[in-house]
Amino acid sequence: MEKDNIGGEKAIIEERRKKLEQLRDKGDAYGNSFKPQNNAKSLHEEYGAFSKEELADKNIKNISIAGRIVLKRVMGNASFATLRDASGDIQIYVTKNNVEESVYEDFKTWDLGDIVGVSGSLFRTKTDELTIDVWDLEMITKSLRPMPEKFKGLTDIEARYRQRYLDLMTNNSTKEIFIKRTKIIDSMRRKMNEVGYLEVETPMMHPLAGGAVARPFVTQHNALGQDLFLRIAPELYLKRLLVGGFEKVFEINRSFRNEGLSTKHNPEFTMMEWYEAYASMQDQMDLTKDIILNAASAAGCEESIEWDKNKINLGNFKQSTLSELVVEYNPELKDKDLSNKKILEQYLKSISVKIEKAWGPGRLLLEIFEETVESKLIDPTFVTEYPVEVSPLSRRNEHKPDFADRFELFIGGKEFANGFCELNDPDDQASRFEDQVTAKDSGDKEAMDYDHDYITALEHGMPPAVGVGMGVDRLVMLLTNQSSIRDVLLFPQLKS
Repeated sequence: MEKDNIGGEKAIIEERRKKLEQLRDKGDAYGNSFKPQNNAKSLHEEYGAFSKEELADKNIKNISIAGRIVLKRVMGNASFATLRDASGDIQIYVTKNNVEESVYEDFKTWDLGDIVGVSGSLFRTKTDELTIDVWDLEMITKSLRPMPEKFKGLTDIEARYRQRYLDLMTNNSTKEIFIKRTKIIDSMRRKMNEVGYLEVETPMMHPLAGGAVARPFVTQHNALGQDLFLRIAPELYLKRLLVGGFEKVFEINRSFRNEGLSTKHNPEFTMMEWYEAYASMQDQMDLTKDIILNAASAAGCEESIEWDKNKINLGNFKQSTLSELVVEYNPELKDKDLSNKKILEQYLKSISVKIEKAWGPGRLLLEIFEETVESKLIDPTFVTEYPVEVSPLSRRNEHKPDFADRFELFIGGKEFANGFCELNDPDDQASRFEDQVTAKDSGDKEAMDYDHDYITALEHGMPPAVGVGMGVDRLVMLLTNQSSIRDVLLFPQLKS
């Protein structure tokens, strides 16, 4: 069957190439002179409510539109077709009475997928469909390959990701997801501008791997003769800007982490990170909430939404410490010393979690949280007081030195944002970099390098600040009800 399909497609391509040669002989194979003055969506919005008689009275002429033929019905001396442009679909009506006979005969041979330009007037058909009565039309781009068999949409998931252009060409629902993605990002940028943040750009290639705990991609700069790392996060550069005197900065950026592919992770992803001097952690949790609610409004979401089979109330933001949640969901640990390494190790073994020798009490506590709590945080929940051991760039809590002034936001059992009071003590930061280097030397491929220049920057003095990173792709997944990150990335990374 597959061979038959390949053979059938080959025959179609050969036939279309013959048509292309005929167009080349006439000198109009790939035109570039047609300039549409309208689009399908605006025509439906402006004239969709008018009756057949009202349209006739208004005599709306000089309509011009360009689009891809996605449906065609040839009926002797008159034909119907549906054109699809970036905004939507609209029907056209072509007859021998209104166009030259030779043009009409050519039109009858045009194929689904061809991009054409038409001009004409508006009317309603007997079936009450808004339609363009064409008095001029031209071929703009000849399509050599057939569209997917069902014009209603490309259904093969693998093909949708690998040939996104076909997915967008045939599935309006896919196009709507990416329109919403743009609206969501626009709303995030507007919110940051409203509250006085400056948008900046920082390098995507770093001399050192840093800014987050993750495995980096390594590349080679030939002229410099040195390795560079695709950025894991922009954090250390954005904080250099705080040292330089900017007090409120943000960046919507691409970051890269050399980790596995899954429905939740892509090695190249979009984040928004922001930093504000003299802010409190509560200030930034409030701003994070506002950003998400604004994005939900931009995407047309109600307060109550559904995502990944969970019902989520975006009007119900909660807040708890990590230790409180560990005890809540693991009552066996109530009244236990959560700083005792042996107790934590024994509990992790009892729930069949593999333990690394290098892990201290902080990392062990985080493992319990990730294994037993994360997936249960369905309504938006800010989790605070993370162990310093797993927060190498965060400021220590003044009253609980083993914990950092840090929060993460979880929705639908997934992490959406990570924020903390920034560590601005250069000696403390240097000590934590040294711990990271020790971990790297012990085989931890996600540990950071020692960034001497960043320590030098801190020695010049960085004001107290709070920084937050939010995953844009995951936010789009939430607000468009998509369970795979590949459905919100135009071109996701795939295996060969």
